[in-house]
Amino acid sequence: MSDTITITGLIATTPRHVVTSEGLPITSFRLASSQRRFDKATSAWVDASTNWYTVTAFRQLAINAVPSLSKGDRIVVTGRLRVRDWQTDDRTGTNVEIEAETLGHDLFWGTAVFTRLVALGGDSATTAGDESAQAEPAEAAVPV
Repeated sequence: MSDTITITGLIATTPRHVVTSEGLPITSFRLASSQRRFDKATSAWVDASTNWYTVTAFRQLAINAVPSLSKGDRIVVTGRLRVRDWQTDDRTGTNVEIEAETLGHDLFWGTAVFTRLVALGGDSATTAGDESAQAEPAEAAVPV
C-alpha cells in the first residue's frame, strides 16, 4: 500500500544520482523533518523528534534534481510513502521511503530562481545540456 504525503525538511545527505543499465535516471537523498513546538512553561520554541526519510526521484525529476538540490537545502517533497520493515540475522528496522512526484525549495526559508526547460520538438522537458532545448527563465522575484 502507498499513500501520498507532503513533507518539508532539510536535505541531510548529498543527493546521489545514478543511471541504471536500462537508462533509468535515479536521484536519492535522506531528508530530515523536524517538528518544533512552543513550550508554554518555558515560553520558548523547542525541537521535537526528527523523522528521517529516504527520498527517491526517477526520470526527468531525477535529472532536474541534480543541479537544483544540495545538502542543507530546505525543500518540500510530495510523493508516495512506503514503509518497509527489514530484518537481518541480528538486527531489525524500518525504512521510510518517499517516491517523489514533486520536489521544490521551501520558499519560507529563502528565494529561488526557476529555469523552465522546454523541448522545441514536443511537450516533454529536456536537460539544459541538450541542444534541442531552450531555457526560459521565470520572472525574478523582487527582494524585500
